Formats: sequence, structure tokens, C-alpha cells
Amino acid sequence: MAAIDPALLGTYDAAAIARYFRWRLGSLGWRVLQILWWLGTFVLGLQSDRWLGKEAQNRPHRATQLRQVLTNLGPTFIKVGQALSTRPDLVRQDFLDELTKLQDQLPPFPTAEAMAIIEAELDYSPQEIFSNLSPLPVAAASLGQVYRGRLFTGEEVAVKVQRPNLRPVLCRDLYLMRWAAGWLGRFLPLNLGHDLTLIVDEFGTKLFEEIDYLNEGRNAERFAANFKDDSTVKVPVIYWPYCSQRVLTLEWIDGCKLTDTASLQRDNLDPDQLIEIGVTAGLRQLLEFGFFHADPHPGNLFALADGRMAYIDFGMMDQLDQVTKETLVDAVVHLINQDFDNLGRDFVKLGFLTPDTDLGPIVPALNRVLGDALGSKVSDFNFKTVTDQFSELMYEYPFRVPAKFALIIRSLVTQEGLALSLNPNFKIINVAYPYVARRLLLGETPALRQRLLEVLFQDGQLQWDRLENMLAIARGDAGFDLLPTAGLGIRYLMSEEGAHLREMIVLALTEDDRLHTQEVQRLWALVKDEITFERMLGVAWGALTNYSLERAEQLVPVVGDLRQVLQSQASG
Repeated sequence: MAAIDPALLGTYDAAAIARYFRWRLGSLGWRVLQILWWLGTFVLGLQSDRWLGKEAQNRPHRATQLRQVLTNLGPTFIKVGQALSTRPDLVRQDFLDELTKLQDQLPPFPTAEAMAIIEAELDYSPQEIFSNLSPLPVAAASLGQVYRGRLFTGEEVAVKVQRPNLRPVLCRDLYLMRWAAGWLGRFLPLNLGHDLTLIVDEFGTKLFEEIDYLNEGRNAERFAANFKDDSTVKVPVIYWPYCSQRVLTLEWIDGCKLTDTASLQRDNLDPDQLIEIGVTAGLRQLLEFGFFHADPHPGNLFALADGRMAYIDFGMMDQLDQVTKETLVDAVVHLINQDFDNLGRDFVKLGFLTPDTDLGPIVPALNRVLGDALGSKVSDFNFKTVTDQFSELMYEYPFRVPAKFALIIRSLVTQEGLALSLNPNFKIINVAYPYVARRLLLGETPALRQRLLEVLFQDGQLQWDRLENMLAIARGDAGFDLLPTAGLGIRYLMSEEGAHLREMIVLALTEDDRLHTQEVQRLWALVKDEITFERMLGVAWGALTNYSLERAEQLVPVVGDLRQVLQSQASG
């Protein structure tokens, strides 16, 4: 089969890349020398620290040196560093924090080359497309750079142009990485239980998706459709006639970065409100839509003068299927319930462990490392703590972070870090918990209702403190109204599906041979201010209208007595 020029590859194809580069020894040899020089200086520094007994003392310096080495090696290695920053199964914890600082920035390439790319891709010169275009890029990253312009129809736009010769450069580096992974994998003490070339292939696939600007445009439109009813989220419009795989023209977002506190103060924007918008939008992406922005760093999020938050750069996105979303919720429920046997099985389903893994020694380790993950109280929880603690297991047991979940971890930790930069006292759980509580309490689907029951009932016993905590935090959110939720609850209790729950509630109220009046009184104290007789009657009536009198009499015998009284009065 003839070799295909990497510049023509639309998607990542390891076999095609290998056929092209296998015999191009001159190009490969020079690149190998560059890589060996930069990585060699880093490895030599690590080894000298060991010889001189300064390993612990120089560890922060070596972490910084690694970040600089990856930057010097160019676009592919910058992306590698960013990917590794969320892979505790591959990188020691002491290097992870430094890699998260890796900036996706490089010096810009000449504007003349950018204009030539626009003309080659769109078949028109920039002067024929744009009435105005900035002479210099307003931003330059590892994969491309952005110009500010205006269409002849008046719209102000951002024009994203890919770096010249980018695909061949990426393909050459990916070929060398894959070759090195296959050769070195069996010697590295990673204990991952899988082929390292798979990691390179996962990385290559996502990287090729990111450099396809048509794919990015489609991602942006899909993201916008998901949030079309959310007035707090803004997504730029894509101008398709002026787009190609290497050029993307989209609406210019006139806002300020979330880290620009001076601009936020100037526009009288509330940082806490912006945090809430960002965290809630992130949770909706993961738990409702399953389609999420995997790179929400400060450069990709903007605050608008009207209080909205704008997302840009949709190159790095991923999708969760329904089964994965439900298993992810299961894992959270099992973590809350300290059910580490089922949590271990969840990790198998999610791909963190292979199906043939012996969970016997892993379950106690999960208990030891994650047993206190929630802290002494819910408000102590943060994602960074959990990921740091979880990383302790990576070298002891055959855990592997699937690429999809590496992106989720990156998204959550990045959002939390950004929120903390705006408000050091911010706790992500204060926003996340009301959202999750609403989702569980509303129980729109049987799956969600089952998860709520698993949270509230453990070993057949009602966890009064969890119900009280869930109601208290959910009610702390101004947008949460208890009574509509109560109406759904009444309808559920009166359904066939709710028969078992009715029995469980009766048992919970009378367990240990006593009425749990104190617990009920505490719950009543939480809700009494908003439950008036008129509102409660309206909700109850709305719930009952879906049932016949015969069905209501079966569930609530007093309804039958009332009907007999009314019938006797009518006949009299």
C-alpha cells in the first residue's frame, strides 16, 4: 500500500503514519537528536541528584525543568505535557502540579504565512473576505493563532489559523513516541497491565480531533444547542462559509478573562456568580448532556459585561454514553455510602481496572485511601484532594485512567482551580451539591430515583442525616422550590414503582421499636417556612388527580371513608 502524505490525513491513523515515516531516516534522525538532547539533560539532572543525594532538595527544580523541556520540544510535547498533567497512573505526583502550569503558548508564525493559508484554504484572498483584519495575531498557541477581523456584512469575528506544516510535525513525533512506547514499555515500572502504545494512540486520536477546525465548529454548535435555554451561557456563532480544516471563523467574544480581577470590578461583575455559572454548566455537561468541554482553562472562558459566561475553543471535547453516566453516578453513591466492594466493581465497569483484576487486595486499599475523601463534613470535599489521594493507588495496583476520564479529571480540577483563584474560600461542593440534590430529589428517571434511594437507604435503614443534609443544602439554593419536588414524590409513592419505598418509609419511622419523632421534627423545621396549608393542599391535589378514587382508597384508606360519607349525604 502506498504511503500517504501526513498533511493529507484527516484522522489519526497509526499504520498510515508508520508507512510514511518508516524509511525517512534523515528526518527522523534529526528529530531524535533534538529529543535526546532535551530529555537527556533532564534525565542527567535527575541522575546527578541521586548521585549527590539531593533528590528531594532539587525535586521542585526538576519539575520546572521538565515543563521547560516539553515547551522547547514544540507543539506535540506541549500537548503531551498537558495530557500527562491528568495522568497520575503515568506521572509521579510531585511532577503533576508543575505540568498543570504548562502554558499552551508559542511565538507567533509570520502573518504572511497565515494569510497564504487563509487563501489556500478558502479560495479567496483575506482582502476579499474581510473588510478589516488585524496585522498581527491577538493570540498565538501551539497549534495555531488568532486574528481579529470584520466581515463585509459587518460582523466582528475571530479568525483562527493553523500553524503551517503542523500535521507532518505532529505525525513524525507521534510515530517516534509510538515506536519508543513499544520498545520501552516492558522495561518501565508502571504496572499498568496494558500496552503503552494504546496511550499514544488515544493521545493521537484526540490531537487529530483538536486540529480539525471543521470538527471544532460542529462541537461549538452542538454545545450551543445544549445550552440554548440557558441565558447565562454564551457560545460564539460559527461562520461556515469562511471555515475549513485549517481556518475557523467565528463570532468575536468581547469580554474579559475570569482571572482579570480589575476588569471584573470595572464591569461590576460578581465573581461568585460567575463561579456558580461555570460549575453548574460543567455539571450539566457531564451529568445531563454527556458532552463536555475538556479544556476549560482561563484562556477559554470569558466574562461578558451583561454577566454571562462565554466558552471558546471547542477542539477538545468528549462524549459520555448513558451507561457510563449512570455508572459514574453509581461510583459517587458508593463512595458516599463507603461501599468499597461495589466501588471496586464500578472501577472495572468504567475501565480503570481490567475485568480479570483481583479486587480482593484493592478494596481495602480503596477504603484506606478514599475512606476519608469526603472529609468530616460535606463542605470539606474538593476534587483536587480526591485525585491526589487516588493517585497514591496508581503505582501499587494495576489502575489505569482511561483517556475519557483523564479529560473529565482535567475539566473538574481546572474549574475548581479557576474558582479558587476568584474566591480562595470557594468550595465547589456548595454549588455542586445543590445541583446534584435537585437532580436526585426530582428523580425524572427510574435510574435517578434508584440512585436517590441508594443514597438515603443503606442496609435497609433510612439515613436521616443524609436526607436532612440534602434538604438543607438544596434549599440553600434560591432556585430550588421544595413543593414541586414533593408533588413528584407523592406521585412516585402512589405508583406501583413506589410500593417498596412506602414499606421502607413506614419501617424507617418505627425502626428500633420507637417513633422517630425527633428526626421528623428536624426535617419539619427545615421546610415549615415554605409549606403553607394552601400550597400543600394544591400539591397533594395535583398529585392525586392522576389516580382514580379506587386507587387512592387502596393507598389511603381514609379516602374510602370520606367517599362513603359523601355518598350517604348525596343519597339523603
